[in-house]
Amino acid sequence: MTAGSAVRRSPWFLRNPSLERSARVFCFPYSGAGASTFHAWPTVIDDVEVCPLQFPGRENRMGETHYRTYGNLTADLIEPLAPHLDRPYAFFGHCSGALQAFETVLVLAAAGLRTPERLIVSGQVAPHDRGHDRMLTMSELELRAELESMARIRGIELRADMLDMGLAVLCRDRAAHAEYHRPEPAEVPCPITVLHWRDDPDVDYGRLKEWHRYSDSVDIHVIDGGRYGFLDAPEALTALLTGWRQA
Repeated sequence: MTAGSAVRRSPWFLRNPSLERSARVFCFPYSGAGASTFHAWPTVIDDVEVCPLQFPGRENRMGETHYRTYGNLTADLIEPLAPHLDRPYAFFGHCSGALQAFETVLVLAAAGLRTPERLIVSGQVAPHDRGHDRMLTMSELELRAELESMARIRGIELRADMLDMGLAVLCRDRAAHAEYHRPEPAEVPCPITVLHWRDDPDVDYGRLKEWHRYSDSVDIHVIDGGRYGFLDAPEALTALLTGWRQA
């Protein structure tokens, strides 16, 4: 990596990952959202830098073509991600972002690149066990209401035009989510931490045990809060975001 490539900012990041921090956690947003999902998180947690990823087709990348499939997304992500895998790191993904993070680990491993020290998945059943995902059966009207609800949880009141724009992003993300299919488990070369939000009505705790088929080392943690409780980075979550350093 040249000095020039070290300072050139990629659109996949809102800012360049710091060269001063000892470790990083790369964050994958959920369907309909972007890197701003993590705006309430600390930038650094115990010297682990929080690095939100910005996917094309949303927020400051709204003018770019949507990735359409998770395969396209992970293939395009590897090049901008690779220069920043020079120190210990973890992946965090919530809901659909957990599936994208999981697939990215597989692509990195296949390419012979450094894989994360830990994959942290939140509010998402195992990839082969997602047939009951309610978002896949929601009407556009229901999706619009879901988007409004998500925005209010984040303290945002969307104007009608912004809601229309957000709904378009959510619908494209849902199409990619619906297209994704993994019929059988595939093992990743790292431990997996699975997070269950105690008041999440959409994810059954018992089904999360299927993640044990994806790694030799899987631990499941129950955290107080609802489906979007991760947005406020509660202490129980931030401890897990850095705890892999001591594992």
